[in-house]
Formats: sequence, structure tokens, C-alpha cells
Amino acid sequence: MNAEPRPAAPVPDSTYVDVAAMPWKPTRFPGVECKVLMEDPATGMSTALMRWAPGAHLPDHEHVEVEQSFILEGSLIDRDGVCTAGNYVLRRGGSRHDAWTEEGCLVLAIFLKPNRFFDRPE
Repeated sequence: MNAEPRPAAPVPDSTYVDVAAMPWKPTRFPGVECKVLMEDPATGMSTALMRWAPGAHLPDHEHVEVEQSFILEGSLIDRDGVCTAGNYVLRRGGSRHDAWTEEGCLVLAIFLKPNRFFDRPE
């Protein structure tokens, strides 16, 4: 007897993420951890919760496309200023800088494409 194939389950309109149940994953940058909430490998778009320890530093990098950051806790610093808890910073495509935190921070970051880093050859 051959079983008839089942129709594929419909893709839901909403995807719920249990962020608290996700483990923090280290990045290659000391003191910077993340939880990737959404990632589209085809386009490079992603949304991540980033946790920076006090004194953490992200080396020289370029924002290939727009990056949006909403600071949930602490503060994030670059040569243009300081973004504090409850505030937002937009980084335009093609912009280049390094970033750091003195007190630590928790950031909701939205990337249209991954950043390009210059601290080591790709």
C-alpha cells in the first residue's frame, strides 16, 4: 500500500522567538555576545540582541548597508557620540568606525548586510 503524500504544513505568518531560552553565543570579539533572533542567509539581513561587557571594543569595521541599533541598557560609543539606554543610532551604508562601551550595554541591532571588519584579512 502506498501512502499518499501529505501536503506541506503552511508557513505561519508570525514567528515567535523565546529569547530568554536562547543561549548567549560569544562572538570573535572579547566581551561581545549575541542572540541571533532572525537571519536570512540569502540577503544577509539579520536581527540580533547584542550584550557587551564593560570595556568591550568592536574594531574598525564598515557598515556595508544600513545598521540600526536601539540601546536597551548601558551605552555604546563611537567617534560621533554616545548612544544611551532608550535611544537609537542609525549607521548608513558605507560608514566606517570602531565602537566601544565603558559601562557595558544591551543592544537590539538590525543589519541589512553583515559588517565588513578590517582587523584581519577576510
